[in-house]
Amino acid sequence: MGDSTATADLDVALEKYRTELTGYCYRMLGSSFEAEDAVQDTLVRAWRAYDRFEGRSSLRSWLYRIATNVCLDMLTAGNRRARPMDLSEATPLAKVALAPRPDNTWLEPVPDARVLPAPQDPAEAAVAKESIRLAFMAALQQLPPKQRAVLILREVLAWRASEVAELLDTSVASVNSALQRARATLAERAEQAGRDNAPGAVSDPLDEEQQRLLERYVKAFEGYDMTALTAILHEDAIMTMPPFDLWLRGPRDITGFMTTVGASCAGSRLLPVEVNGLPGFAHYKPDPEQGGFSPWAVQALEISAGRITGFHCFLDTARWFPLFGLPLRLEAEPGQVEQGA
Repeated sequence: MGDSTATADLDVALEKYRTELTGYCYRMLGSSFEAEDAVQDTLVRAWRAYDRFEGRSSLRSWLYRIATNVCLDMLTAGNRRARPMDLSEATPLAKVALAPRPDNTWLEPVPDARVLPAPQDPAEAAVAKESIRLAFMAALQQLPPKQRAVLILREVLAWRASEVAELLDTSVASVNSALQRARATLAERAEQAGRDNAPGAVSDPLDEEQQRLLERYVKAFEGYDMTALTAILHEDAIMTMPPFDLWLRGPRDITGFMTTVGASCAGSRLLPVEVNGLPGFAHYKPDPEQGGFSPWAVQALEISAGRITGFHCFLDTARWFPLFGLPLRLEAEPGQVEQGA
């Protein structure tokens, strides 16, 4: 009984850190599913090695050390996940072709609840949300793995330089140097984003103007009203659709795509989701064969100054909808939901 009680207590103690560790591994890896695998590996390793844990650091610090090593091992292949605009120029509407790339090419979306622990402090919660937004995540992927770990631990999780040095088995000077280089890379990326298309700023919680903007977006999208949609898109708004590598810039090309290649999405339904610290929607389009609506995409929206600056549509619904706990079918009446298999 004593051994079983101790095992149960250890399981509870380790499980308490699952969400924050998933957030850390997601920032490191850029993949929702790889992050969950990394955390599971971390907890298994910790469970097996616990009898050798001497308590010279906190349990939390020890788990982060294991998680960091797991992530660094997973990153040795050198793959850097990206967004379509990180890989190519915008595609003019006249040259649109739907060419998919492998799953491991893309920065993946993640439900907020999977990676953001229950907030204790509003300021900390805001920082946590900002640190999983797509633009910041894409910038993180440009950093070498150890710089990435240093920046996340120091800037996002607010660890002291000495704590990070101990975790990485290096010196405080090395940690500070890595942080300086990481900041410089991110500053360069931010300057580039400012020239091309700033990702925008989302209030936490959304302010009244942003709430009204989302209401206008839902009405325009569900009504497939391109005039209304154009009115709320920034002139440099971006649309992406992983796993396809094309991306579109500007209301004319975006609405042109929606009324040609994407015309089957007319009459769609949107359900709100919380994705990457951004407002988002589960997009269901009409199912002409079975009736009702079938899943089509998880959308993450970037907004700024009363306009939508980007909407990013993740199309692999077989993976994303179960991850977000979304139904796999909507009946003709939006209020009636049928769980699919």
